[in-house]
Amino acid sequence: MLKSEKEVLSKELNDKFTRAKSVVIAEFKKLDVETVNKLRRKLRDGKVEWKVLKNTIARRAAKGTSVELVSDDFVGPVAAAISYDDVIAPAKILAEFSKDLQSITIKSGVVQGQKIDAKGVQALAKLPGLQELRAKILGVINMPAGKLVRTIAEPANALARVLKAKADKQ
Repeated sequence: MLKSEKEVLSKELNDKFTRAKSVVIAEFKKLDVETVNKLRRKLRDGKVEWKVLKNTIARRAAKGTSVELVSDDFVGPVAAAISYDDVIAPAKILAEFSKDLQSITIKSGVVQGQKIDAKGVQALAKLPGLQELRAKILGVINMPAGKLVRTIAEPANALARVLKAKADKQ
């Protein structure tokens, strides 16, 4: 690889690391193509980018970003799961995938500028994702409105039940 190509890769990776809200570093060994494609598909569905790293280029790219906190983990065959929106998505997807496969090991991560270790990534993976939180918030918001509608409709329902009971007696 030419030096100019390495510089371009380093700048692109630095831009990705700068914009990222969360990055999870994982070590992978002996993955077949089918498994990698499944992982990439799941990550893409979760709006997470999977980037196999060249360690020296990644260390240079990490300088001046929050990912520099985990640059010591750029050893061996590693990749980064990068998310620009949902901070939990990379941890959740990789933790689920690493449960099934022993060939992926989560090393560490950076979430909004804070370094977390492998146990921290596993704990983060257990939290509800952005979509789940949105659904819960909508449920909480809609609950009072639903109760109000039921309360308003109850006198009419009670009257209808009384009339039906009278009609059934006759």
